[in-house]
Amino acid sequence: MILSGILVGITCGLAGVILKSLVHYIHYIITHKVHFEEQLLFYAIFPFAGIVLTTLVVMWFFQGKDKKGIPLILNEIARNSSIVSPVKMYSQIVQSAITVGLGGSAGLESPIAVTGAAIGSNYAQTYKLKYKERTLLLAAGATAGIASAFNAPVAGVMFAMEILLTGVVFSDFIPLVVAAVCGSLVSGILLDEEVLFQFRTRSHFDYSNIIFYLGLGVTCGFFARYFVVISTMVEHYFQELKYSRLQKAMIGGAILSVLCVLYPPLFGEGYETIKMLATGKVRDLVDNSFFSMVSYSKWVVVIFVALICLLKAFATSITINAGGNGGNFAPSLFSGGAMGYLFAGICSLFGIADVPTTNLVIVGMAGVMSGVMYAPLTAIFLIAESSSGYDLLIPLMIVSVISYLIAKWFSPVSPDLDHLAKAGKIFTRKHDHNLLSMLHTLDLIDKDIQHININADFEALATLVRTGKRNIIAVVNDQKELVGIITLDDLRPLLFDKNAFDLLTIRKLMRQPEAVIGEFDSVVSVAEKFDKTGAWNLPIVKSNGGELVGFISKSSVLNSYRQLLREYSD
Repeated sequence: MILSGILVGITCGLAGVILKSLVHYIHYIITHKVHFEEQLLFYAIFPFAGIVLTTLVVMWFFQGKDKKGIPLILNEIARNSSIVSPVKMYSQIVQSAITVGLGGSAGLESPIAVTGAAIGSNYAQTYKLKYKERTLLLAAGATAGIASAFNAPVAGVMFAMEILLTGVVFSDFIPLVVAAVCGSLVSGILLDEEVLFQFRTRSHFDYSNIIFYLGLGVTCGFFARYFVVISTMVEHYFQELKYSRLQKAMIGGAILSVLCVLYPPLFGEGYETIKMLATGKVRDLVDNSFFSMVSYSKWVVVIFVALICLLKAFATSITINAGGNGGNFAPSLFSGGAMGYLFAGICSLFGIADVPTTNLVIVGMAGVMSGVMYAPLTAIFLIAESSSGYDLLIPLMIVSVISYLIAKWFSPVSPDLDHLAKAGKIFTRKHDHNLLSMLHTLDLIDKDIQHININADFEALATLVRTGKRNIIAVVNDQKELVGIITLDDLRPLLFDKNAFDLLTIRKLMRQPEAVIGEFDSVVSVAEKFDKTGAWNLPIVKSNGGELVGFISKSSVLNSYRQLLREYSD
């Protein structure tokens, strides 16, 4: 597994290098080789072209299959035995390179993570490894991808533990560490610093500035909530649009182009903008927008940066949901950096001296990312490694944890994953539910059952009891639909009373079951019904009409659960 971690890490590191380099060179070509007389025309054409081209590539070359992002990986771990389609090893690179390279306001880290996960999963499938090893290598691939994107191996490991392996019990994380180191080394050796996400300029942490970080943490927490709410609203908007996929891409691309024309910092990932804010070059950003028409002042800067923060959530959500490919990693970092600068600017407006602006920009990135991604440890170590030192670890912890707690206060589960968690399609921290969700109701049905028609006489029932081996008998109508059940406990007092034969009918003897299960109900809901009713056997009916399928016993659920638990404990 250590050797596998090395090989997967190197491969995923190379994939990350390829994607980052592709986007860097696309940016270089469109900014240095393609000349536009009007800058507005530049920002109007390329973001629109990026989303539309990505949509066409998905439709023409990938059969319209455009599932993307971290939820895809989590679903494959929980519901598909950690088997990821081999197409994902390259489709995400192609799609995200077009989207982000041409100015889509999204990040490359989620596509890199999906690509790495696909590489790790397919490596494990090639060598026919079991589910546990396959899951570990899937996570190792994603870890190496994140580590290569930021040259931050510790952050890559934290990403795997906090997000990907939630609810998965592992004791051996060495392959993850090895993969992260390999991915980071590959990108560090092959990529220039200008391509990597790195910050060198900062000031040392001063304990007297703690009040700034406490305030920034609260601000980042509420802004992170705003970010995810806007993302959810835009997602629902595009889902409900009654247009074709290409038409949605054109609408989204047009809106994004308008935003980029008004606010050029929204173009692309935005890391250069954050570096300019951190180094005090905000005037260059203002002069490159329509704000250049008003006189420069501190108030203008505050309004300019505030609008960047507010509009970035829309720009990113439109990019991703209109047909582009990307993730919230870079946008949350971008928004956090802008929020840190905005917080510092507001403090300065109120006459507060010695505001650590650069530190607030850097720490703000971790704060918003923590609240958006629900990953405080990943955010802390990502910024600590990217800023080449751990001297800001205390403010990073303060801001990230406060932001995370505020986000959790609004929603215990990340809104991106909430609907999947409720549907049992991804693992959560409820380990009991995770194991049960891996079982399938159809596999646990006992179809060797006894049943009797509701219009049969008592003698037919007695004969069925004498010749049968079951303790429970289903009562059905002429359409084979379940109408009730009869148990041996109900019959014992009557079996030896011959006078009862003529007086009793099936209709009088039967009773309603404590609960009825649909054939496609999850095993989690089945277990909950067993717990609630105290029953040992429950009938299963077809979902489209109530026709009896069979029975499911608590014993079969417990036996399958114990088998899974044994496999996880090995």
